[in-house]
Amino acid sequence: MTQRQSLFGVTLDALTMDETVQRCLDAVRRGERIEVGMVNAAKLVNMRRDPRLAEAVAGCDLVLADGQAVVWAGRVLGVRLPQRVAGIDLFMRLLAAAEAADISVYLLGARQEILEMMLRQISERFPKLRVAGSRNGYFADSEQESVAGAIADSRAQLLFLGMTSPKKEIFTAGYGDRTGAHVVHGVGGSFDILAGITRRAPVVWQRMGLEWFYRTLQEPRRLGKRYLTTNTAFLLMTVRELIRRTPSAGSANRSH
Repeated sequence: MTQRQSLFGVTLDALTMDETVQRCLDAVRRGERIEVGMVNAAKLVNMRRDPRLAEAVAGCDLVLADGQAVVWAGRVLGVRLPQRVAGIDLFMRLLAAAEAADISVYLLGARQEILEMMLRQISERFPKLRVAGSRNGYFADSEQESVAGAIADSRAQLLFLGMTSPKKEIFTAGYGDRTGAHVVHGVGGSFDILAGITRRAPVVWQRMGLEWFYRTLQEPRRLGKRYLTTNTAFLLMTVRELIRRTPSAGSANRSH
Protein backbone atom coordinates (compact mmCIF):
# COMPACT_ATOMS: atom_id res chain seq x y z
CA MET A 1 0.00 0.00 0.00
CA THR A 2 1.10 3.57 -0.66
CA GLN A 3 2.39 5.52 2.29
CA ARG A 4 0.27 8.62 2.49
CA GLN A 5 1.44 11.88 4.01
CA SER A 6 -0.41 15.00 5.12
CA LEU A 7 0.91 18.44 4.16
CA PHE A 8 -1.10 21.60 4.89
CA GLY A 9 -4.09 19.36 5.54
CA VAL A 10 -3.83 17.76 2.07
CA THR A 11 -3.21 14.02 1.79
CA LEU A 12 -0.35 13.24 -0.61
CA ASP A 13 0.91 9.92 -1.94
CA ALA A 14 4.61 9.43 -1.22
CA LEU A 15 5.43 7.81 -4.57
CA THR A 16 8.39 7.97 -6.92
CA MET A 17 7.87 8.47 -10.66
CA ASP A 18 8.48 4.76 -11.35
CA GLU A 19 5.97 3.74 -8.68
CA THR A 20 3.37 6.15 -10.08
CA VAL A 21 3.73 4.82 -13.62
CA GLN A 22 3.38 1.26 -12.32
CA ARG A 23 0.24 2.16 -10.36
CA CYS A 24 -1.33 3.59 -13.52
CA LEU A 25 -0.43 0.56 -15.64
CA ASP A 26 -1.74 -1.77 -12.92
CA ALA A 27 -5.07 0.09 -12.97
CA VAL A 28 -5.40 -0.50 -16.72
CA ARG A 29 -4.43 -4.16 -16.38
CA ARG A 30 -6.91 -4.79 -13.56
CA GLY A 31 -9.70 -2.76 -15.12
CA GLU A 32 -9.69 -0.35 -12.20
CA ARG A 33 -10.07 3.41 -12.39
CA ILE A 34 -7.86 6.06 -10.81
CA GLU A 35 -7.81 9.83 -10.96
CA VAL A 36 -4.37 11.40 -10.66
CA GLY A 37 -4.19 14.79 -8.97
CA MET A 38 -1.11 17.02 -9.02
CA VAL A 39 -0.33 19.80 -6.53
CA ASN A 40 2.26 22.54 -6.70
CA ALA A 41 2.73 25.60 -4.49
CA ALA A 42 0.17 27.68 -6.37
CA LYS A 43 -2.49 24.99 -6.26
CA LEU A 44 -2.03 24.40 -2.52
CA VAL A 45 -2.54 28.14 -2.00
CA ASN A 46 -5.58 28.24 -4.28
CA MET A 47 -7.13 25.19 -2.59
CA ARG A 48 -7.43 27.27 0.57
CA ARG A 49 -9.33 29.93 -1.36
CA ASP A 50 -11.46 27.65 -3.56
CA PRO A 51 -13.48 24.94 -1.77
CA ARG A 52 -14.51 23.31 -5.08
CA LEU A 53 -10.87 22.90 -6.08
CA ALA A 54 -9.96 21.53 -2.66
CA GLU A 55 -12.82 19.05 -2.79
CA ALA A 56 -11.92 17.94 -6.32
CA VAL A 57 -8.27 17.32 -5.42
CA ALA A 58 -9.24 15.49 -2.24
CA GLY A 59 -11.41 13.19 -4.35
CA CYS A 60 -8.47 12.02 -6.49
CA ASP A 61 -7.16 8.50 -5.95
CA LEU A 62 -3.52 9.62 -6.23
CA VAL A 63 -2.35 13.09 -5.20
CA LEU A 64 1.27 13.80 -6.12
CA ALA A 65 3.83 16.54 -5.51
CA ASP A 66 4.09 18.20 -8.92
CA GLY A 67 6.19 21.12 -7.66
CA GLN A 68 9.72 21.03 -6.22
CA ALA A 69 8.65 23.62 -3.64
CA VAL A 70 6.12 21.11 -2.27
CA VAL A 71 8.86 18.51 -1.76
CA TRP A 72 11.10 21.08 -0.06
CA ALA A 73 8.28 22.29 2.19
CA GLY A 74 7.67 18.66 3.14
CA ARG A 75 11.31 18.26 4.17
CA VAL A 76 11.22 21.42 6.28
CA LEU A 77 8.04 20.22 7.99
CA GLY A 78 9.15 16.59 8.45
CA VAL A 79 6.82 15.19 5.76
CA ARG A 80 8.61 12.61 3.60
CA LEU A 81 7.93 12.92 -0.13
CA PRO A 82 10.53 10.87 -2.04
CA GLN A 83 10.68 13.09 -5.12
CA ARG A 84 8.84 15.50 -7.34
CA VAL A 85 6.53 13.77 -9.81
CA ALA A 86 6.12 16.46 -12.45
CA GLY A 87 2.87 16.25 -14.42
CA ILE A 88 4.53 16.61 -17.81
CA ASP A 89 7.14 13.95 -17.00
CA LEU A 90 4.42 11.54 -15.90
CA PHE A 91 2.51 12.39 -19.09
CA MET A 92 5.51 11.49 -21.27
CA ARG A 93 6.25 8.32 -19.33
CA LEU A 94 2.65 7.16 -19.68
CA LEU A 95 2.57 7.92 -23.42
CA ALA A 96 5.70 5.79 -23.89
CA ALA A 97 4.27 3.00 -21.74
CA ALA A 98 0.94 3.15 -23.60
CA GLU A 99 2.72 2.84 -26.94
CA ALA A 100 4.69 -0.19 -25.72
CA ALA A 101 1.64 -1.92 -24.23
CA ASP A 102 -0.90 -0.95 -26.95
CA ILE A 103 -2.98 1.08 -24.50
CA SER A 104 -5.32 3.64 -26.09
CA VAL A 105 -5.30 7.31 -25.07
CA TYR A 106 -7.57 10.35 -25.38
CA LEU A 107 -6.25 13.92 -25.33
CA LEU A 108 -8.57 16.69 -24.15
CA GLY A 109 -7.55 20.32 -23.87
CA ALA A 110 -5.87 23.44 -25.32
CA ARG A 111 -6.97 25.47 -28.33
CA GLN A 112 -7.68 23.51 -31.50
CA GLU A 113 -4.56 24.67 -33.34
CA ILE A 114 -2.32 23.84 -30.37
CA LEU A 115 -3.98 20.46 -29.97
CA GLU A 116 -3.31 19.65 -33.63
CA MET A 117 0.34 20.73 -33.33
CA MET A 118 0.75 18.54 -30.26
CA LEU A 119 -0.86 15.56 -31.97
CA ARG A 120 1.65 15.88 -34.81
CA GLN A 121 4.52 15.93 -32.32
CA ILE A 122 3.12 12.90 -30.50
CA SER A 123 2.72 10.94 -33.73
CA GLU A 124 6.39 11.59 -34.52
CA ARG A 125 7.67 10.68 -31.05
CA PHE A 126 5.32 7.75 -30.46
CA PRO A 127 4.44 6.46 -33.94
CA LYS A 128 2.72 3.29 -32.70
CA LEU A 129 0.67 5.04 -30.00
CA ARG A 130 -3.06 4.36 -30.34
CA VAL A 131 -4.85 7.72 -30.05
CA ALA A 132 -8.52 6.88 -29.57
CA GLY A 133 -9.63 10.50 -29.88
CA SER A 134 -9.00 14.14 -29.04
CA ARG A 135 -10.89 17.38 -28.45
CA ASN A 136 -9.95 20.97 -27.65
CA GLY A 137 -10.56 22.20 -24.12
CA TYR A 138 -12.96 25.00 -24.99
CA PHE A 139 -16.44 23.91 -24.02
CA ALA A 140 -19.15 25.22 -21.71
CA ASP A 141 -20.04 23.59 -18.40
CA SER A 142 -23.29 22.48 -20.00
CA GLU A 143 -21.28 20.44 -22.54
CA GLN A 144 -19.27 18.50 -19.97
CA GLU A 145 -21.55 15.47 -20.00
CA SER A 146 -21.52 15.15 -23.80
CA VAL A 147 -17.72 15.55 -23.87
CA ALA A 148 -17.40 12.78 -21.28
CA GLY A 149 -19.78 10.64 -23.37
CA ALA A 150 -17.62 11.08 -26.47
CA ILE A 151 -14.57 9.96 -24.51
CA ALA A 152 -16.48 6.90 -23.28
CA ASP A 153 -17.50 6.08 -26.86
CA SER A 154 -13.82 6.15 -27.89
CA ARG A 155 -13.08 3.42 -25.31
CA ALA A 156 -9.82 5.18 -24.39
CA GLN A 157 -8.00 3.64 -21.45
CA LEU A 158 -5.90 6.70 -20.53
CA LEU A 159 -7.33 10.24 -20.52
CA PHE A 160 -5.05 13.28 -20.41
CA LEU A 161 -6.54 16.69 -19.63
CA GLY A 162 -4.56 19.68 -20.89
CA MET A 163 -6.71 22.24 -19.10
CA THR A 164 -6.10 24.78 -16.37
CA SER A 165 -7.12 24.50 -12.73
CA PRO A 166 -9.74 24.36 -11.42
CA LYS A 167 -11.54 23.43 -14.67
CA LYS A 168 -9.76 20.11 -15.11
CA GLU A 169 -10.25 19.07 -11.48
CA ILE A 170 -13.94 19.97 -11.55
CA PHE A 171 -14.46 18.12 -14.84
CA THR A 172 -12.69 15.04 -13.48
CA ALA A 173 -14.62 15.10 -10.21
CA GLY A 174 -17.94 15.47 -11.98
CA TYR A 175 -17.50 13.35 -15.08
CA GLY A 176 -14.35 11.25 -14.68
CA ASP A 177 -16.40 8.09 -14.11
CA ARG A 178 -18.54 8.84 -17.16
CA THR A 179 -15.48 8.87 -19.44
CA GLY A 180 -14.81 5.18 -18.77
CA ALA A 181 -11.03 5.80 -18.79
CA HIS A 182 -8.99 3.71 -16.35
CA VAL A 183 -6.54 6.53 -15.66
CA VAL A 184 -7.44 10.23 -15.73
CA HIS A 185 -4.47 12.57 -15.49
CA GLY A 186 -4.65 16.37 -15.60
CA VAL A 187 -1.48 17.64 -17.28
CA GLY A 188 -2.09 21.41 -17.20
CA GLY A 189 0.03 23.31 -19.71
CA SER A 190 1.85 20.22 -21.01
CA PHE A 191 0.01 20.34 -24.33
CA ASP A 192 1.52 23.79 -25.00
CA ILE A 193 5.00 22.49 -24.24
CA LEU A 194 4.64 19.44 -26.50
CA ALA A 195 3.25 21.65 -29.26
CA GLY A 196 6.35 23.85 -29.01
CA ILE A 197 4.38 26.95 -27.97
CA THR A 198 5.97 27.14 -24.52
CA ARG A 199 9.53 26.15 -23.68
CA ARG A 200 10.16 24.07 -20.60
CA ALA A 201 12.84 25.17 -18.16
CA PRO A 202 16.24 23.47 -18.46
CA VAL A 203 16.79 20.58 -16.06
CA VAL A 204 19.10 22.61 -13.82
CA TRP A 205 16.35 25.21 -13.33
CA GLN A 206 13.89 22.43 -12.52
CA ARG A 207 16.21 20.96 -9.88
CA MET A 208 16.64 24.39 -8.30
CA GLY A 209 12.86 24.78 -8.08
CA LEU A 210 12.92 27.72 -10.51
CA GLU A 211 10.70 26.35 -13.27
CA TRP A 212 8.06 28.92 -12.29
CA PHE A 213 10.61 31.72 -12.79
CA TYR A 214 11.56 30.42 -16.23
CA ARG A 215 7.89 30.43 -17.22
CA THR A 216 7.51 33.96 -15.86
CA LEU A 217 10.39 35.15 -18.07
CA GLN A 218 8.46 33.83 -21.08
CA GLU A 219 5.13 35.42 -20.10
CA PRO A 220 5.92 38.17 -17.55
CA ARG A 221 2.71 40.14 -17.96
CA ARG A 222 0.45 37.12 -17.58
CA LEU A 223 2.35 35.14 -14.95
CA GLY A 224 4.51 37.63 -13.04
CA LYS A 225 1.94 38.89 -10.54
CA ARG A 226 0.32 35.47 -10.20
CA TYR A 227 3.54 33.68 -9.25
CA LEU A 228 4.69 36.50 -6.97
CA THR A 229 1.37 36.34 -5.10
CA THR A 230 1.09 32.55 -4.80
CA ASN A 231 4.79 31.95 -4.03
CA THR A 232 4.72 34.53 -1.25
CA ALA A 233 1.52 32.99 0.14
CA PHE A 234 3.08 29.50 -0.01
CA LEU A 235 6.20 30.66 1.82
CA LEU A 236 4.04 32.20 4.54
CA MET A 237 1.98 28.99 4.76
CA THR A 238 5.17 27.00 5.28
CA VAL A 239 6.55 29.37 7.91
CA ARG A 240 3.25 29.41 9.82
CA GLU A 241 3.06 25.62 9.74
CA LEU A 242 6.67 25.33 10.94
CA ILE A 243 5.93 27.68 13.84
CA ARG A 244 2.77 25.75 14.67
CA ARG A 245 4.67 22.45 14.74
CA THR A 246 7.67 23.75 16.71
CA PRO A 247 7.26 24.08 20.50
CA SER A 248 8.11 27.62 21.58
CA ALA A 249 11.24 28.30 23.58
CA GLY A 250 9.09 29.73 26.30
CA SER A 251 7.02 26.60 26.74
CA ALA A 252 10.18 24.50 26.60
CA ASN A 253 11.72 26.56 29.42
CA ARG A 254 8.56 26.35 31.53
CA SER A 255 8.65 22.58 31.26
CA HIS A 256 12.02 22.46 33.14
